[in-house]
Amino acid sequence: MTRKLLNHLVEGPETARPLLLGPSLGTSYALWDEVAPELSAGHRVVRWDLPGHGGSAPDLIGPGATVEDLAALVLDLADSLGVDRFAYAGVSLGGAVGLHLAVHHPERVSSLAVICSSAHFNGSKPWEERAELVRREGLAALAENANSRWFTPGFTVPRLIEDHRDADPEAYAACCDALAAFDLRDRLPEISAPTLLIAGRQDPATPPAHLREIADAVASATLVELPGASHLAPAQCPTAVLTALRAHFDGGAKRGMEVRREVLGDAHVDRAQARQTPFTARFQDFISRYAWGEIWTDPTLSRRERSMITLTALVAHGHYDELAMHVRAARRNGLTPEEIGAVLLQTAVYCGVPAANSAFATAQRVLAEEEGDDGAG
Repeated sequence: MTRKLLNHLVEGPETARPLLLGPSLGTSYALWDEVAPELSAGHRVVRWDLPGHGGSAPDLIGPGATVEDLAALVLDLADSLGVDRFAYAGVSLGGAVGLHLAVHHPERVSSLAVICSSAHFNGSKPWEERAELVRREGLAALAENANSRWFTPGFTVPRLIEDHRDADPEAYAACCDALAAFDLRDRLPEISAPTLLIAGRQDPATPPAHLREIADAVASATLVELPGASHLAPAQCPTAVLTALRAHFDGGAKRGMEVRREVLGDAHVDRAQARQTPFTARFQDFISRYAWGEIWTDPTLSRRERSMITLTALVAHGHYDELAMHVRAARRNGLTPEEIGAVLLQTAVYCGVPAANSAFATAQRVLAEEEGDDGAG
């Protein structure tokens, strides 16, 4: 019999690197609404709902559930999507799931971000009491004071409060059971995945000290503290969270610079860096971060294909200096002179003969220089 899966939403190119996003207790995957669409530009983002939350069936877990049970459901979901290895980010209970996966299934987790979470949740008693309360009285009373637990005064996200109110009480209580039993402190040094910890400085549930404890124990950890953030940082401070996650998962400008050098060559990039001034520095960072760090790293198209598209676009707009640079890049990406000529011939049809004439002259000069360099070597 097919096992039921967690409700989930997949965004981004199917061929992009997978990134799983886990929610906090009482919320749905709407917690990531302000962050996930941006992350999906460079990742295959999979957001999931806890059992009994959002669209997930309540009976996926029962009384006495553990974080291990939730992690198993996440792995079932990943398997169903054909995802073997993935980056992972989770908030609170979702962060605990990420810690469990990094300890017990390190072969599955390429990189980890733990947000407003902990390796333990202040002992079992508070969670046992909350589980008992919810089983007895439902979630209405807890939902009424959710703002004070989740956000700083004056801030709210009505959709998340509604998710809290609409969650299944039995499944919510089972998630409380999981939090009551969770304590991974003695296993933290085993985590080998690059790990980002994000703490909200005004988080009453998992204060920054909880994230510092993880950072001190995990060799590859980085800690970021967000001023003005409470427990649901992705909803309250989405830009700050997005910036931190991008830098962690994508390597930001650093990864872009690596790809830029691979495609354009060290000599060209070194010249560009030498010409950089305070006036142009932000533009150079923009190019490295977005053009090279996101677009050229997207595996949907090969670098050969990207070179052909780039050559065509440069001819269409008459950017012949850039065209010369990208003819060299096309050769580095594996295009033959004949293939470059075929691309330029096609531009004669769609961009105009005069444009193609100038492009052929530029390309012929570059290829002749390349041939001369080869001969001199």
